[in-house]
Amino acid sequence: MNEKRTDYLRFLEPEIVSKLQSLEMRARLVVEGFIIGLHRSPYHGFSVEFAEHRQYMPGDPIRNIDWKVYGKTDRYYVKQFEEETNLKCYIVLDCSASMNYSSKSKWLTKFDYGRQLAASLAYLMLKQQDAVGLLTFDEKIRRFIPARMARPHLNILLKEMDAAEPSSKTDSGSAFHELADRVKRRGLVIIISDLLDDYEKIISGIKHFRHKKHEVVVFRILDPREEDFNFPFEARFKDMETGEIILTNPHQIKEAYQKQFTEFTENLKSETRRGLVDFNTFITTDTFDKALFSYLAKREKLG
Repeated sequence: MNEKRTDYLRFLEPEIVSKLQSLEMRARLVVEGFIIGLHRSPYHGFSVEFAEHRQYMPGDPIRNIDWKVYGKTDRYYVKQFEEETNLKCYIVLDCSASMNYSSKSKWLTKFDYGRQLAASLAYLMLKQQDAVGLLTFDEKIRRFIPARMARPHLNILLKEMDAAEPSSKTDSGSAFHELADRVKRRGLVIIISDLLDDYEKIISGIKHFRHKKHEVVVFRILDPREEDFNFPFEARFKDMETGEIILTNPHQIKEAYQKQFTEFTENLKSETRRGLVDFNTFITTDTFDKALFSYLAKREKLG
């Protein structure tokens, strides 16, 4: 039991945790005039819960009078409410086979890099008393853990990340649409994926989140060779999701590959920017904590 606990806690190295403690992630999604997860709202009526009764005072809105209490006591009392302003965040982690790629054994796979990123974000947001959930997917949703705010919930999320294994094909669009339908309250959706999927499906799913008024942050995780295509001569390429193998000379197709890859990436950036989506690309050889903390510092300024 202790050995297993140590295993999944490897995603949270002490150096990273210590830095996370000094940072805050600010959600920029404005809902009814306030920033979720950062300030208590000056408005009533959105996602509220009953707090207590107090005696009616001149000037109080009549609609807040509790008439049941009046019927029992013959006195006017008003209901006081407390806004549920804590952020609800859902981390969407791609577990398709392509995420298991690393062009060098000494480098992290995209999946391991993504898991470390997901674990650190979950730790940070729970520390801020925000609710965090997790969805893992490949060609379908593999696991859905609803968002909760309790600190012990972190262990549940980390165990699920540890148990997940990249496999199967990708259908990000279906996973995005299903989550958008499931989550009723507006919040933050963090997508961690290489986004090696059909362009139209990706954009359609992200637009669904935005239509539901969620803030969306995309972390695209890539291996260096997927960007620069610097492979040796006579390379054998195997599709990790279909098993198809192609033998070719990378030098002959490098220019065409980079053109198509760049066009795909620029289209993603352009479309997400139009949808007010925060799009970020992380390379697995980037210093993990440096990439994460520079991103959080940027959001701190934007908050």
